[in-house]
Amino acid sequence: QVQLVESGGDLVQPGGSLRLSCAASGSIFSIYTMAWYRQAPGKQRELVATITHGARTNYVDFVKGRFTITRDNVKNTVYLQMNSLKPEDTAVYYCNRLTNQLAWGQGTQVTVSS
Repeated sequence: QVQLVESGGDLVQPGGSLRLSCAASGSIFSIYTMAWYRQAPGKQRELVATITHGARTNYVDFVKGRFTITRDNVKNTVYLQMNSLKPEDTAVYYCNRLTNQLAWGQGTQVTVSS
């Protein structure tokens, strides 16, 4: 059974940085476009960034220039480097395939607050 396990979330001050990780077990990882999503309290889950099997990336406007998505196809892991964090980035962050999605993991909580 395929599992997605996110980690790396924390409480950080505005302007700070975090690096999130997502390990995918039991799947053919490298052929899929992977994505990071987030869900803030009271809001729907939203797409943040994507990365193709060939490492082509795409970002939503509100994270462009601040977040970087990467992947390691040997380790079956996708990362999200988040810099210049803002309070509005506070959310639970999830990873998944962009299409043919797997069961969602538990996510990792990112809280940006002074």
